[in-house]
Amino acid sequence: MLHKTVTRRFVHWVIGIVMLFAFAGQAMGATANDPLGEKQKYLNEIHIADAWDVTRGNPNITIAIVDTGVDLNHPDLKGNLVPGVNLMNPKLPPQDDNGHGTNVAGVVAAVTNNDQGVSGILWNAKIMPIKALEADGSGGEAKLGEGIRYAIDHGAKIVVLSLGLNKYSTYMSDIVKYAEEKGVLLVAATGNEGNRVRYPAAYSTVLAVGGMTPDHIADTRSNSGPEIDLVAPWDVFTTALGGTYEYKDGTSMAAPQVAAVAALVWNKYPDMKPYQIRQLLRQTADDLMVPGWDAVTGYGLLRADRALTETPLLDMYEPNNRKDQAKALSVSQMIAASFTGGSDQDWFYFDAPYDGTVNLNFDLEAGQSVDVQHTDAKGTFTGVTAAPGKPVALKVSKGRSYLQLHLSDRGKKEEVPYKLTTSFDIYADQFEDNDKQYKAYVIPSRSQTIKGTFHQMNDQDWFEFPVEQSGMLTIRLSTDTARIDPVLYVQKQGEKGVTVDDGGDGVTEMLVLPEVFPGSYYIRVSNVKEYAFPVTGEYTLDIEYDAKQIDPNEPNNKSYQSTTISLDTEYSGLMDKADDIDWFQFQISGDSYVQTDITDIPSGVTMFANLYDGSMKPVSSGDGKTAIQLHQRLPSGTYYLKLTASEPFDRDLYQLIVHAEPLLGGYSDIQSHWAQDNILELSGKQIINGYDDYTFRPDLPITRAEATAILSRAFKLSKQKNIQYKDVSPSHWAYVDIARAAQSGIVDGYPDQTFAPDQPVSRMEMTSMIARSMNKSGKVRGAVPFTDVDDDYWGVGILKQMKAEGWITGYADGSFKPDQQASRAEFVSMLAQIMP
Repeated sequence: MLHKTVTRRFVHWVIGIVMLFAFAGQAMGATANDPLGEKQKYLNEIHIADAWDVTRGNPNITIAIVDTGVDLNHPDLKGNLVPGVNLMNPKLPPQDDNGHGTNVAGVVAAVTNNDQGVSGILWNAKIMPIKALEADGSGGEAKLGEGIRYAIDHGAKIVVLSLGLNKYSTYMSDIVKYAEEKGVLLVAATGNEGNRVRYPAAYSTVLAVGGMTPDHIADTRSNSGPEIDLVAPWDVFTTALGGTYEYKDGTSMAAPQVAAVAALVWNKYPDMKPYQIRQLLRQTADDLMVPGWDAVTGYGLLRADRALTETPLLDMYEPNNRKDQAKALSVSQMIAASFTGGSDQDWFYFDAPYDGTVNLNFDLEAGQSVDVQHTDAKGTFTGVTAAPGKPVALKVSKGRSYLQLHLSDRGKKEEVPYKLTTSFDIYADQFEDNDKQYKAYVIPSRSQTIKGTFHQMNDQDWFEFPVEQSGMLTIRLSTDTARIDPVLYVQKQGEKGVTVDDGGDGVTEMLVLPEVFPGSYYIRVSNVKEYAFPVTGEYTLDIEYDAKQIDPNEPNNKSYQSTTISLDTEYSGLMDKADDIDWFQFQISGDSYVQTDITDIPSGVTMFANLYDGSMKPVSSGDGKTAIQLHQRLPSGTYYLKLTASEPFDRDLYQLIVHAEPLLGGYSDIQSHWAQDNILELSGKQIINGYDDYTFRPDLPITRAEATAILSRAFKLSKQKNIQYKDVSPSHWAYVDIARAAQSGIVDGYPDQTFAPDQPVSRMEMTSMIARSMNKSGKVRGAVPFTDVDDDYWGVGILKQMKAEGWITGYADGSFKPDQQASRAEFVSMLAQIMP
C-alpha cells in the first residue's frame, strides 16, 4: 500500500517535471537562436518576442514582395520562398540585382531559429518575389501595377510595397480597389523625402507606414500627411545580396515589419477582412504624439505583442459621445467604427490642410443612413444626411472641423457597424478661370507672391504681368508638395517663350530676366503633363520686379489734394522724398466697422498713419515696419488719412485698402437675418453680446457656457452655489453665471463631474433650459406633439408642455429635431418670446 502511494507521487512528479520543461521550452522559443539577432534592435522596439509566444509564422498565406526581386539562393531566405515572377524579363527568374528586395524579404521572413544569420518576424512563411524594378531601383507605374495584379491573381494575401510614386492615377487606384475587393492587404512605405506620402501608400485602403527613430520620434525624412497609418523602426539589420547581411534604413524597411505582423494577426484571426487587420493594428499601436491619430506618426508605433493579445474592438474610437471626447480623423483614409444603437452619437475632428472640400463616404447596412452635423474652423455649420454609396461633400476652411455622426433611425436598438472613407479636394484658387492664355489673370505690375492650386484635371494657370517701366524680372515657382513637378513658361507678347523645367518633383524652378521692357509678359504655371490629376498642395509664384516706381496718386501732399479712394479697392503708393506726405479721403455712408490696412511697407522703413474726421479732428493713429492696421467703429461721414514715412523709398510700393462693414445694432452680420429683431431686442437689453470683431454669428451653434450666461443675465440671477466641475475653474469666464444657474436649477453637469462648457447645446437642451427658467416642470399633456419624439424620450414632458402652451413649434414635416445643435439665433429667438 505504501509502495503504491510513493509510486503514484513519483509518477505525478515526473509528469510535472516533463510539463515544466515542455512549457519552458515553449517560452524559450520566443527567443530565436540566430547568431546575428543581437544586431536586430528594432525587433525589441515592436515587442516581437512577446508576440512569438502567441504565434511565430503563417504558412497558410502568401506574402508578395513587389520590388527588385529577391536573392533566390540566400541561405537565410530560400526556405521561405515560393515561385514568383520577373516582370522586367519574364524569361528570367526574379533574382535580385539591386539588393533592396532582398533587404525587405529578410525583415519579413528570414528563416528564424535556424542557428544562422538573422531572425525574420515570420519564422515560417511563403514569400513570393515579384521583380518590378530595374537594377538601379527605378521603375514605372505600369510595372508596379502589373506586379500588384500578378500577386493578387496568384494567391497572395499580403503585398509589400517598399516603393512609391508622387503620381495619382485611376490605373493604380483601380488596382488598389481590386485588391480590397479580393481580400488582399496592401502595405506600403510612405517614402523618405520628408514630404507628402507617396502612392500607393496614399490610397485610402493601403496601410501606409512611416519610419521611427530609436528615440521614438518620427524620422525627419519619413514622409507624412493625412494618409499615414503607422510608424515602425527606421533602422534594421537584414539579409543582403550574396548570402550576406547589412544595416539598412528608411520607410522601405518599416513597411515589411507591419506586413509581417499583419500576417501573424491573420494566423490568429484567419477570417478577418483587410480593413479589420488595418483597424486592429491601429487600435494596438503605441501613441507617440497626441492621443489617437496624427499626420506625422499616424496611430503610432507598431506593437506586435498587443496586436496578438488585445481583443479587437468593433469601435476603437469610443468613448466619443461628446464634442470634448471627439477623436482625431484623417481627411484621407478609411476607418471602421459602429453605432451601438439609434441613441449613440460619434464625435470626430479633423484638421483640413487647406480650404476645400472633405468628402464622406459611408458603408453600412442597407436601409440605414447617417445624420452628419459639421462645424468648420470658421464656425460655419452644415447639417446633411448621408446614405450608403452616396458621398456627401462638406465645404471646409483650413484648420479644425468637428463632425457629429448619428444614425437617422433614432429608434434603432441593434449595433450598426460602419466604414467611413474620407477624401479631400483642394480649393479652386482665386485666379480661376485662367486655364488659357487669352484668359490670363492680370496681376499688378510689382513684386508679389501668389499662391495657387491645381484643383482640376490638367489644370494650368496663366497670368499676365504688365511691365510699365524697364527693369529686372525674377520669377520663382515653388511648391509645398512633391506631388507637383512645377513647370514655368514665360513669354513676352509677340515674342518666343521660354520653358523652365530643370528640377524634378517638388523642386523650385527659377527664371531671371536681367532686362525687361514695357509690354505684357505672360506666365504659365503647370504641373508636368504626366501628373494630370488634381493635387492636394499649393504652388507659390514669387515675382520680383525691380524698377523705379511712380506714385499714381500724386499730387496728394496736402489734405485738399487728397486722393479719393473707393472702399475694398487696393491702392499703391510710395514716398520718393524725405518730406513726402500722402493724403487720402473716403466716405462712410452709415455706422460701420472700418478696417484700414497699410501693407508691403519696404524693409528698413517705418510708416505712420493718422486718421481724421471731416473737421480734421484726430480719430486714430498707428505706425509699423511691415504693416499698419487701424480698425475701429466709425459713424457716417468723410474721413482723411495721412501717411508719412521715416525715410524715402521709390523701388517698392506700399498697399492701402479700406474696408467697411455696415453695422446694425453694433453687428455686421445680422441685417436681413430671420432673427434680426430678436437679436436687436435682447442686445438692447444687454442680455446678449457679440464678438470683438462686431459680429454676432447668429448661425453658429451655441455652447452650454454661452447659453447659461445669457439666461443668467436675462433672469438677473444673483444667488450662486459652490460648483466643482472638473472643466470649469473659478477663472473661467462663465464661472459665476454657471454657478448662479446651477443654484436656480436651470443647469446641471454630467455624472463624470464635468460641465462641458464648450459643448454645443441641442434643441432639446435649449428647450429644457428655458423651460426650467420659466419654472416649467414638464407635465405630460396628451399625445406626443412631434413625429421624431416618442414617449420614452427623456424630454418628452417638457416638449409637450412647451408645445401646448405655445412656446415652441416644430418643422413643417412635423419633426422637432431635438438632437440637432441649436444656433445662437434660435436660442435668442426662443428666449425673446418669454421675456417681458
